[in-house]
This record gives sequence, C-alpha cells and structure tokens, in this order.
Amino acid sequence: MLSSLGGPGAERGADRGIRRGADQCRAVRARAVWDNRPIMLQFELLATDPGSHARRGTLTLNHGVVQTPIFMPVGTYGTVKGVMPRSLHEMGAQIILGNTFHLWMRPGLDVMQSFGGLHGFEQWDKPILTDSGGFQVWSLGAMRKITEEGVQFASPVNGDKLFMSPEVSMQIQTVLNSDIVMQLDECTPYETNGHKTTEAEARKSMEMSLRWARRSQDEFRRLENPNALFGIVQGGMFKHLRQESLERLVEMDFPGYAVGGVSVGEPKDEMLDIMAHTPHRLPAHKPRYLMGVGTPEDLVQGVAEGVDMFDCVMPTRNARNGTIFTRHGDLKIRNARHKADHQPLDPTCTCHACAGTEGVAWADGGRGGFSRAYLHHLDRCGEMLGPMLTTVHNLHYYLNLMREVREALDAGRFGEFRQRFAADRARGI
Repeated sequence: MLSSLGGPGAERGADRGIRRGADQCRAVRARAVWDNRPIMLQFELLATDPGSHARRGTLTLNHGVVQTPIFMPVGTYGTVKGVMPRSLHEMGAQIILGNTFHLWMRPGLDVMQSFGGLHGFEQWDKPILTDSGGFQVWSLGAMRKITEEGVQFASPVNGDKLFMSPEVSMQIQTVLNSDIVMQLDECTPYETNGHKTTEAEARKSMEMSLRWARRSQDEFRRLENPNALFGIVQGGMFKHLRQESLERLVEMDFPGYAVGGVSVGEPKDEMLDIMAHTPHRLPAHKPRYLMGVGTPEDLVQGVAEGVDMFDCVMPTRNARNGTIFTRHGDLKIRNARHKADHQPLDPTCTCHACAGTEGVAWADGGRGGFSRAYLHHLDRCGEMLGPMLTTVHNLHYYLNLMREVREALDAGRFGEFRQRFAADRARGI
C-alpha cells in the first residue's frame, strides 16, 4: 500500500530535516521559557442536552477564549482564501486553522520565526490550530514512504527529499506557535487503489499512530511548548479499533482529543457510524474535535454526538465552485435560473454579500447587498470578486449556524433547533 522513494539521499535528507527543525526551534523554546507562560488550555462545560450528547462549553487558549461548539475556518497557506482577517473577525470566527506541512514548504520556518510565529505572519490575534502534516503527507501517495521513524517524501514544491517525523512535526508547530498542536498520525485510508483497508491494515496503522502520539508528546514536552497538544483517534471504520485507540490515548492524558481518519473517501453512512460511536466516549472534561467534517447537516449531527470543534474546507471550496449554503438548502449560483434573479443569496442572511456593508437599501425598498444575478454574472465572467463574496457568505452561514446551536443549548432547546434546522434545509430554495 505504500511506495518508497528509495536511495541513500532520502536518509540523509531525513537527518538534515531533523537537525534543521531542531535548530529552528531553539529561539522559540527560549522565548517561551523567558515569557514564563503556562501551558494553556482550560475547558469548561457549561451545559448539556438531555436528549443527545450535545454540550456547550468554553475553551480558553493562549490567544483567547473560544465558545463551543465551534466551526474553524481553514487557512491552509496562512490565509482563509479570499477573506481578510478583519472580515473573519466581523463574521464571528473565533479560531482558524493553519497547515503545518504547507507552511513548512512555503514560506519556511526561518521566515515564520522572524515574525514570532503564525499569528504575527498572517495578522490574526485569536487562537490558531495547526494540523500535524500527517494528512498532507498521506495525500502524496507514491511520492512518500512511511516507516517507523517517520515519512520520507519528495517536496511537491521543488522535488527535494524531505523527512517528517513526530519530532519534526512538533518542532515545526512550536515555531508556528499555534494554540492547539496536533500529534503526527498516520491517516488510515478507506481504500487504496480500489483495495478496501482490512482490519489488520487498520490495526497496523493505528498502532503506528499511537507510538507516534507518544513520541509527539515526548518532543512537545522537551521543547517546553506553552500551548496544547491533542491526540488523534484512528482505527479506520472498525469500532473496536477506534475504542482501543481512544482508551490508549486517554492513558497518555492529552489536553484534548480529535477523531481523525473520517471523510477520507468512505461512504457517508460509515462516517456517520463512526461519528455516532467515538466522540461521546472521549473524556467529558476535555475538548473533542472532529477533523475534516463536513456539511451543515454533519455539523449539527456531530454536535448531537458530543463534538465540540469542527473544521472543513467545504464552505470555502464550495463557494469557489459556485455552491452556496443557505438556511433553506443549497444554491448553485452558476445555474441559468439565477441570471436575472434580484434576490440575495439568502434573504435571512446578514453577511456582507447578502445584506451589504453600509446598510444602504435598494431602490425598490430591498435590504442591500448583492443579487443572485450579479453573483451569477461574476462567476460566469471569472471575476475574483465573485468567489470572495460567496466565500464570505458560506463562512458566515457556517459560523452563524454554530452560534444558533450554542444559543439553543444555552436555552435548553437543542432538540427543537434540530427539528427546525432539518425542516428548513429540506424546504429548498
């Protein structure tokens, strides 16, 4: 299932990668000790729903407090595509993601360290979560070779032979100074070249991730990183492996836990099956993160299963491809039916795309913002303003959905909210 890069240069590249990562972390480690900052993660459970596993909480991190459940916009290269940090603030984003692998490739750790980490580089003053790079390395396919020590791979940027290990991942993320650091794990595929992952293969992958979890934890502590490290539950689509992974990670006592290896090509019903099995079995006093999921319906169902944190590229990627999320279902802005449509994307939405930024009403008494006809025109012409506006809308929709979930949990009406949400979405545009 795994392909080798081969050649002695790969091993030498691995050694250089470890040394380079350690060197680039020394200044950050010294500064963290000098600042005398405590390792910061506090999770407070505020409310639970008697009809499900849903819960309401606050997550305190070094760069701020996050209200949960929360959706985290994805900023792969140090930016949420097409959106200014100020706009993220205005739409209610509380925490965003950065991609360890891609930021290591470009601009590199020297540049990142000169800015004091990712916050200063991208001008974002709220919390940041960085993934470990494991999923991106797994996605390289034949360009990488996984061993017990780590992953050898060819850089997708310039072809250089590089090496990622649990230690190197922790070193990179220490330089990034993200509030939440993810352990390096091996993402267990649903299938490879048409071959569905067997139980034995899933177990082997899970065991590797558990050993890497321990190594990640050891290196994180050695670096005296003042932030928080999460462990990642793996095990493929096998519930007993998920349970074993969960229990062994809990023994390591991470500040928070993630469910990984979902939304990797498996059928939707199998993903929902794992989502129903795993999150609520994680420790109740620690935050729970479902990685890479998903649709609005997935988020609401995930909350019901006990998930506190979500991330997904779906709202931003779908926006760039013309799919718009609204309270009453999804809208395809490229469809010809919208060519002369005067309505905003979602008449119930208060985002800049739908309601406008200055509060100026339309001549016919409308509520401001941009029409579907205009956004259809921008999309058909390839104008960059089009995906910028649709991205703002989709992110606003996701963040507002989570705000409504939190309000429903605060009021003890989450069950009613789920019913209303499902009915609204099923109604259609």
